[in-house]
Amino acid sequence: MNWDWNAVGDFMPYFWDGLLVTLQALALGSLISFALGLVWALLMRTPSRWVRWPVGVVTEFIRNTPLLVQLFFLFYVLPEWGLTFSALTTGVFAIGLHYSTYTMQVYRAGIEAVPVGQWEAATALNLPMVRTWRMVILPQAIRRVVPALGNYVISMLKDTPMLMAITVLDMLGRARLFSQQNFQFTEPLTVIGVAFILISYLASLLLRALERRLVH
Repeated sequence: MNWDWNAVGDFMPYFWDGLLVTLQALALGSLISFALGLVWALLMRTPSRWVRWPVGVVTEFIRNTPLLVQLFFLFYVLPEWGLTFSALTTGVFAIGLHYSTYTMQVYRAGIEAVPVGQWEAATALNLPMVRTWRMVILPQAIRRVVPALGNYVISMLKDTPMLMAITVLDMLGRARLFSQQNFQFTEPLTVIGVAFILISYLASLLLRALERRLVH
C-alpha cells in the first residue's frame, strides 16, 4: 500500500468542511439533549400520572428505537405532513431527541442522589418549589451528573456519521465524496479516523478537567 500525501492535501478542503458540519451537529445536538433531557426528568417527577405515563411511553419508545430509523422517519415522513426542514436541522434534532432520553436518566439519578435533608431544609425555610429546584436541587444534581453527560457527548460524536444517511455531509460524508471522485479511499478514511480519535480524546480531557473543577 502506497501512502499518497498529495491525496491528503487534496482532501483537506473536504475535511475542514466536514469537520465544521460534524462540530455543528455535535454542539447543537448536545444542547438539545441536555435541555430536553432535563425537561423529561422534571416531568417524570410530577405527581400526576397523566403526565408521567405519556412521557414514560414516549421516552421509552425513542430510547428503544434505532437512531437511524428516527432519522429516516423525521427526514422522509414529516414532509408528507407538511413539516419540512433542512437535512442538517433534521439530523441535529434527531440526535438531540434520541440522546435526551438517555440524559433524562442521568438527570434523574442526579436528582435522586441529592440528600433528603436538602429537601427538608428547603421545606423548613418555606422556599417556593420553583426556587427550591432552581437554587437547591438542580445545582447539586447537575454537578453530580456532568461526567455522565460528557460521556454522552462523546457517544453523539461517534453517531454523527449516521447523518450521512439523510444527505448530511459530515467528515465521513466528505471523505466518501472525495473517495468516489478520486478513487482514493485509504488517505481520506485514515484522516477522519484520526480526527475522531483526537476529538474524542480532547473531549475526554476537557471532561476530566471540568470534573476535577466541580469536585474541588
